Amino acid sequence: MRVLIADPDASFVRDFVDGWTLPETEFVQVTSESALISSIEQAPLDLALIHVSFLLRNDLDAISFIKERCPGCEVIALCEQKSLPAAESAVSRGAARYLKKPFDLSVFESEARLYQQHLKDSSRQRLMEVQVLDSLLGDTQEMRKILNMVRKIAPTTSTVLITGESGSGKEFLANVVHRLSKRAGLPFVAVNCGAIPENIVESELFGSKKGSFTGAVADKKGLFEAAAGGTLFLDEVGELSPATQVKLLRFLQSKEIRRVGETEPRYLDVRIIAATNRDLQQRMRDGEFREDLYYRLNTFHLHLPPLRERKIVIPRLISYFMLKYKEEQGKDVHDIDAAAQMALSNYSYPGNIRELENIIEHAIVLSEGGIIRFEDLPESVQQQNLPPEQTLMQIEHTSSAGPSKSLPATVEPVEVSPEDSIITLAELERQYIVHALAVLKNCTQDEIVAKLGISRATLWRKLKEYKIEGLK
Repeated sequence: MRVLIADPDASFVRDFVDGWTLPETEFVQVTSESALISSIEQAPLDLALIHVSFLLRNDLDAISFIKERCPGCEVIALCEQKSLPAAESAVSRGAARYLKKPFDLSVFESEARLYQQHLKDSSRQRLMEVQVLDSLLGDTQEMRKILNMVRKIAPTTSTVLITGESGSGKEFLANVVHRLSKRAGLPFVAVNCGAIPENIVESELFGSKKGSFTGAVADKKGLFEAAAGGTLFLDEVGELSPATQVKLLRFLQSKEIRRVGETEPRYLDVRIIAATNRDLQQRMRDGEFREDLYYRLNTFHLHLPPLRERKIVIPRLISYFMLKYKEEQGKDVHDIDAAAQMALSNYSYPGNIRELENIIEHAIVLSEGGIIRFEDLPESVQQQNLPPEQTLMQIEHTSSAGPSKSLPATVEPVEVSPEDSIITLAELERQYIVHALAVLKNCTQDEIVAKLGISRATLWRKLKEYKIEGLK
């Protein structure tokens, strides 16, 4: 934990540091007003105790300066009895609280110990989430590029614009940026700008004063204030009216808002992440979106490809949503059969990840015996896939002519006579796996299981069960 202690009383600073017993603490000591800003710029801070006489210098507010460079840093104003009004003003500008000197260092240290533990827990949580993300977002070159960018921009305060088709995971990615930042323990507020009626959107976002319009019966806090200290996610930002776009631009420039009906601005420390499935550049050319706002939002641009372009991640998403919905629905679902997995891997997902999530919830509700089967899937998924018996018979029929380069999406039924011998479904499944391995012989194991729509564990179990060799 890196702690800044800034006070004009050098003996107070020295006694504070000498009396500190909490381990793993690095101090930055400042006793002159002129050295404060340079000390803040040197390295990130976790906790800052600053005397109120240092907070305002040449029209620069040290609190907002710290918040810009060290999101999540807790600022505490130090004061004496005579400077209490200045301390109360500091709290209104973003300080967590104030401490009146002299105070009991041991009591404050106990509070700091809890804060230090929170920092450690957050760090471990961010590490775990990074590892989970690598699995859930997909190990493709494009997604690795996006994840590398996310890790770099998450700790900053920069605005981010996320684009992609509806349901592709834009809000999920925005939440990732928030969770990997120092704002992780603070609010993440998501709002769909297109879902708010135009006549109340400014009141919803920025708040309103009692009596400012018909129906404003009390002062109202807006979503910007609800997200104070954290992140505000503006989904479908391209749907904002021109008047609201102006207010959003003003906030991005000054970090200030005005409630509807008020004249005094309010400073807010809020990070903005915006998203859209619209072409904002085309909307700029059509005069429907401000060019200056676009460039303010587009400091960093993340474009999420649709699910059909990263199908390798489908088995992992299936497992993730199965864990989620079996708890919510109270059903002990622990497996998914090969036919259902194949159907889910072949499906085109026009609704992207959101549609896959709904499909898994649907299947879990209908499942019996703890297994999701082909018939448990929605009709839209079933219609894009043949019944499993037909698929396996077609593979058996075509494998004698040599391996093909791809598996057809639709096949003609195989003509059989009553004299033809009938083999078991297990034998058909074995022949299917043998054929698939021949077709996919140049693919990696991850690519093979993604094509088959099964997990690695299932594949190895089938290989062992049918005594199939050849997979390295």
